[in-house]
Amino acid sequence: MGGPYCPMNNKARLSPPISSPVSRKARSAARSAKIHPVVIYPFVQPRDFTDLEALYHLVARLNNDRARYARPITVMDKKTCRAPACAKALAKFRAQMVEPNSDVLDAWCVDTCQMWYAGLGLAHEQGRPGDIYWLIPGDFNYGSAVGREVLDRLHDLPEIVLELNQDICIGEIATDHRNSKQLIDTYGTFALLYNWFPSEGRAIREYTERPRSEFFAVRHGFLRELLHQRWYAYEQTVVMLLHAVFSGRNISRFFVGNISDLPEGRESLASAMQQVERTERVLKTLWRERNETRRGWTERYRILENQSEQVRRTALLILENLLG
Repeated sequence: MGGPYCPMNNKARLSPPISSPVSRKARSAARSAKIHPVVIYPFVQPRDFTDLEALYHLVARLNNDRARYARPITVMDKKTCRAPACAKALAKFRAQMVEPNSDVLDAWCVDTCQMWYAGLGLAHEQGRPGDIYWLIPGDFNYGSAVGREVLDRLHDLPEIVLELNQDICIGEIATDHRNSKQLIDTYGTFALLYNWFPSEGRAIREYTERPRSEFFAVRHGFLRELLHQRWYAYEQTVVMLLHAVFSGRNISRFFVGNISDLPEGRESLASAMQQVERTERVLKTLWRERNETRRGWTERYRILENQSEQVRRTALLILENLLG
């Protein structure tokens, strides 16, 4: 990929590197804007707190730099710890690390993407035009050597949006062609995108290979637009990228590194199948919303739905052969 920074405009041309000159007005606006970190606490409590301890050392540093960052927000689902032993350990970690360094938003959520909606919505209410909203997923192996290196430079992701006037920046995890996430995106996500939104799918592929990434930063104006659209409990990053292409927004990507949120190193077949199926549901719903006022849309929908079923069946067969 040629380094951590690779922004593109809505015509998929490379933008200047981060060290390139920008206008005096843009620099002034960047200095006055704030970055709002929104930490998504793991939906399922990890077995130990090693990775979370490393993450909250970063959050503490962000909280201490109030000239650059708004006070971080941590979103926690109320179902995360139901067993008494788990709840006791979490209460201790929350009191010692989470609450001193962030404002905690407790919520009942369907899934992680609803946690995004709650946290980004709260941050947006506290922000102002020009600010940047930085989503930080909590369920990665930040305690590893590679994870700590990622944490040391992860702040570059929102700064790309801030300093180069981008609308959204997607963080890409390093994978190879055998990685389960790569397989799901290649045979599932992009294949379905090419069916339901072919031109937009091709444009997104030029911007990023990770259309379902949990690492991203978004500018105030674009986030305001997104918050007033239907928000999905699943695969919301794909929807955000589609809206960015629909409205000609500036999209960038950031190389995160070789970290993982998979305890066993790969998705189970059942999990992979579920991800493909819910991506299809989201894309079908979004297509209907954008086309239901057009004459003859139902006939076109039936054709795409039949094609989509074939794409989904093929994707599931391939994933079964590779992951089963």
